[in-house]
Amino acid sequence: MSNPFAWIVEPLDASQPAKKFFNLNKLGDARYGRLPFSIRVLLEAAVRNCDEFLVKKEDVENILDWNVMQNKNVEVPFNPARVILQDLTGVPAVVDFAAMRDAVKKLGGDPEKINPICPADLVIDHSIQVDFNRRSDSLQKNQELEFERNKERFEFLKWGSQAFHNMKIIPPGSGIVHQVNLEYLARVVFDQNGYYYPDSLVGTDSHTTMIDGLGVLGWGVGGIEAEAVMLGQPISMVLPKVIGYKLMGNPHPLVTSTDIVLTVTKHLRQVGVVGKFVEFFGPGVAQLSIADRATIANMCPEYGATAAFFPVDDVSIGYLIQTGRDEEKIKHIKNYLVAVGMFRDFNNSSQDPDFTQVVELDLHTVVPCCSGPKRPQDKVAVSEMKKDFESCLGAKQGFKGFNIAPERHNDRVKFVQNGSDFELTHGSVVIAAITSCTNTSNPSVMLGAGLLAKKAVDAGLTVKPYIKTSLSPGSGVVTYYLRESGVMPYLAQLGFDVVGYGCMTCIGNSGPLPEPVAEAITQKDLVAVGVLSGNRNFEGRIHPNTRANYLASPPLVIAYAIAGTIRIDFEKEPLGVNAKGKEIFLRDLWPTRDEIQAVERQYVIPGMFKEVYQKIETVNESWNALDAPSDKLYTWNPKSTYIKSPPFFENLTLELQPPKSIVDAYVLLNLGDSVTTDHISPAGNIARNSPAARYLTGRSLTPREFNSYGSRRGNDAVMVRGTFANIRLSNKFLNKQAPQTIHFPSGETLDVFDAAERYKQAGQPLIVLTGKEYGSGSSRDWAAKGPFLLGIKAILAESYERIHRSNLVGMGVIPLQYLPGEDAESLGLTGRERYTIVIPEELAPRMNVQIKLDTGKTFQALMRYDTDVELTYFRNGGILNYMIRKMAS
Repeated sequence: MSNPFAWIVEPLDASQPAKKFFNLNKLGDARYGRLPFSIRVLLEAAVRNCDEFLVKKEDVENILDWNVMQNKNVEVPFNPARVILQDLTGVPAVVDFAAMRDAVKKLGGDPEKINPICPADLVIDHSIQVDFNRRSDSLQKNQELEFERNKERFEFLKWGSQAFHNMKIIPPGSGIVHQVNLEYLARVVFDQNGYYYPDSLVGTDSHTTMIDGLGVLGWGVGGIEAEAVMLGQPISMVLPKVIGYKLMGNPHPLVTSTDIVLTVTKHLRQVGVVGKFVEFFGPGVAQLSIADRATIANMCPEYGATAAFFPVDDVSIGYLIQTGRDEEKIKHIKNYLVAVGMFRDFNNSSQDPDFTQVVELDLHTVVPCCSGPKRPQDKVAVSEMKKDFESCLGAKQGFKGFNIAPERHNDRVKFVQNGSDFELTHGSVVIAAITSCTNTSNPSVMLGAGLLAKKAVDAGLTVKPYIKTSLSPGSGVVTYYLRESGVMPYLAQLGFDVVGYGCMTCIGNSGPLPEPVAEAITQKDLVAVGVLSGNRNFEGRIHPNTRANYLASPPLVIAYAIAGTIRIDFEKEPLGVNAKGKEIFLRDLWPTRDEIQAVERQYVIPGMFKEVYQKIETVNESWNALDAPSDKLYTWNPKSTYIKSPPFFENLTLELQPPKSIVDAYVLLNLGDSVTTDHISPAGNIARNSPAARYLTGRSLTPREFNSYGSRRGNDAVMVRGTFANIRLSNKFLNKQAPQTIHFPSGETLDVFDAAERYKQAGQPLIVLTGKEYGSGSSRDWAAKGPFLLGIKAILAESYERIHRSNLVGMGVIPLQYLPGEDAESLGLTGRERYTIVIPEELAPRMNVQIKLDTGKTFQALMRYDTDVELTYFRNGGILNYMIRKMAS
């Protein structure tokens, strides 16, 4: 059907009549000029894609009427311009596409209909680990091991790039997905099929929001939802509220963008922005570089918002020039955004739109800080770090407590490494990593770290050899300017050699600690510390031996590495003593903002970006040499332990089966608050005594060949065994942290997978009881697929992380939520009851359903299908089943 808004289409430039755009100003509606800029992007997509089927005129009207409709839980469709994936989530997406082709063929359809319609970019960045560090050949060795471990996965991805149209794959060794997106992939404005329109995207990684810092609206979705977008489906979303975040003033000269983002994270957590957009405005925004804005936008999931949007302004245009984008394209980008009313001047308050609520931050009030020891929102001023850590030691077990008895606070363990004597205590730093796109995309903090390293080396300071130091930049451009500016040798001298281009320590690919260090920590159960310039520090994520982990700016990572402990007050205590006996304080080494900016102006130049990115798809010889099959249907290898056809579609029929009530379900797990996707589906190492390890051993693999859970997401047999396999899982049925539960019919304590298998063999359905913020952390589709394959039919939680709820919906696992004011404790639930969840024939979004216990108790819960589209997915048994039926019919 033709677009009812075709009448507002006009050429952008009279000299190029074939290049058109939908001029929203021609709607002649005063409401448009009052919309937040982020909502204008949603509106443009709805107008351009309006077909009166997937997108209706009513949807356009609802978005235009945002000021009223934001409070009415109105569902609107959104067609992102593109999709971005990384390999840990990309491999299962390509596996699903391959399996969907098989299913469509089996049902009598054309398998080649399963093909990305929406452009997709996949960056391989999550596979490399810090196996080698503090060596001149660390980078080469780590990359060789990456290919040795992941050759099969990489061959599969290369097959996917050839078998599916519209899918670009950036090979390993290129950088981190969000930094490559910022520096290279982002279009800002699309010029496609004769139309200009805003760049926008969804990604299978929660930190996709980083691109919001460049004025490209994007956020993380479940891998399952992303697959539907790739197949041309719009996202169905509730029209969001938009919090206006007004920035004023100038940052203190000693404050970094990391300090600003950790301050913003804590502030917005307190405000409460879950499920909302945050849009930044005010004169303070003009003081921030695009790298600063991207750092703030990157940590959007940590403050809980859906998106953290900085509209495009002249600083954005300057960044496109600095990163070597095409000059003609840059001219069209600005002309289009000005013409359509999406170009921003942050010093012009008359442009300020309406917001749901406005909150303010004076940048001058920000102080140097870190976050930890277990959550990114737990900000601690650097001046308070020593005191805060020592209070955490003795505090009861929790986000700010380790429950260490007072008499043990000064426990010390001596150990020998390479013939030298060392000592560890609570608070000793054993991992110091400059890592993650959050900070390595920002030249100011990276050059700040380099200048601090130079001053430290010149002052005669060193880092103890047992501390696992590493530098894993998000793109080759970083190495280029660190080398050209002359600071790289000093970073290397302190142990911060480049170990790889990828997420590495930030996602738990920190590799092993030296054996004597690990043994010393274990001997007295020390609270050892990891310090990293990342965005997540949940317990058990960074390394099993670092119970405390702090997020910090790259210069502070180096400072704590030199100090060797978190128990230091930098104001009063020296970082170290040089060979001449002189005390060196942090203030003696810290570079000024002027020093950093002078180096940045000289060395971060467009030519670097052009040189690195011109060859990004061909520079990796190992990738070029991979031999991938060319068939359109994938030939599954039954011996493979990496790639396996999933069982999701085995019994799928074209006819819909009516949803059934869940009868007499057992509770598999009884969990508390803030259960993360790392708890549900860990990405890190596979423990030798785990069900996944037993499976791999049974396939003749040695522990050295296990690799990580993240790397095996293309194999459901491994991933289902890895579900709830985190060693730090706290199950209320047990009095310890362990990946175990009680199998109630027998009374035995078993690994979670083994208990679920017993229930499944007996035909007994399962549910999970949990608390607030269930599924927080990284977007991880296996955190929904794994529970589905365990036989879990529903989750009953106090609240959900947005992306994870969407993933549960996509897999057909029912997300139930306690009614306001109720929880397991107030209802007297122990988890030892059996639960019947009554699913009525007539379903409606956000309806209450009845839950009956075998004790005779009855209560109601909210069924979190928030839209009619989500109910359609539920009736189909999940979003992928829906897509297969649609393509096969």
